[in-house]
Amino acid sequence: MVANIDFPINTDIECIFLDTLYHFPQTMDLVEKVKQRYPQLKLHIYKPDGCETTTDFETKYGERLWETDDERYDFLAKVEPAQRAYRELDVKAVLTGRRKTQGGKRGDIDIVEVDDAGFIKLNPLANWSFKQVQAYIKEHNVPTNDLLDQGYRSVGDWHSTQPVTDSEDERAGRWKGKGKTECGIHNKRSRYAMFLQEQEEQRQRELSEAI
Repeated sequence: MVANIDFPINTDIECIFLDTLYHFPQTMDLVEKVKQRYPQLKLHIYKPDGCETTTDFETKYGERLWETDDERYDFLAKVEPAQRAYRELDVKAVLTGRRKTQGGKRGDIDIVEVDDAGFIKLNPLANWSFKQVQAYIKEHNVPTNDLLDQGYRSVGDWHSTQPVTDSEDERAGRWKGKGKTECGIHNKRSRYAMFLQEQEEQRQRELSEAI
């Protein structure tokens, strides 16, 4: 969208992609299509800390962590990498694609959100419908995930994403049957606070051991 704004603006906006290591192949294909479609785009890819592959992740945390401790999985695969990206890239504000019609907790999101720490989230599509998004994609030849043609409306990790019917919310296929609609990235900073607390506790342990 930024590339198509018809008045002077600095369009040198960088993007962050969180590679959880458990994306669908179609999602990784989309990353490559985006790079080709927008060669000027600077894309930063962040993975779980200290992990390059699923084998690395499972060696550190065990197999199918999303089943044994989904809160910890979300934190390690998504929340911590996102916060690390914001910190290392000195991000003060982010643009998201969240929309009210996606349902769940997104039904009442504002176009501009500011958290307790002053971090800004801009949701320019908040009031758009899925059909409006589709029309924009068609008009401007925007690359999409091939899974959208297979009944998916919101795509996350392969192990927690299913297609939805026309009568369901767009995100009903995410964590189906678990009464969950968000992974923590867009929740308030409780998980980030938890991360900071864990880091501080680790620092204190290391100090104690050194003494």
